[in-house]
Amino acid sequence: MDQPSVLTPENLYALVTETMPFGKYQGFLLADLPEEYLLWFDKQGFPKGRLGELLQLSLLLHIDGSRKILDPLRLPQQAPKAKKSAVIKFD
Repeated sequence: MDQPSVLTPENLYALVTETMPFGKYQGFLLADLPEEYLLWFDKQGFPKGRLGELLQLSLLLHIDGSRKILDPLRLPQQAPKAKKSAVIKFD
C-alpha cells in the first residue's frame, strides 16, 4: 500500500461514509470493521481497487492507533457505540 496516496481527506471521509458491500460485516461502515477481519484480508488478500485500498487504510489506522482521527468526520448518529457495561442491582 502506498501510504501517501491512500492517506487523503477523501479516503478518510470514505471510511466513515461507505459500507462493506459483502461478507460477514456487510453494511458496516469501513471504519467500524473489526481489526481481526481486516487482518484476515491482509493474510488472504485485499479486494482489488478502491475497496481494497480503503480496507488497507482502515487496518493501518487500527494498527497505529489513530482511528480517533475519524471521529470528527462522522455524523452524530454514526459515532461508535460504547460497549455496555454490566449493571448489577441489589434488592
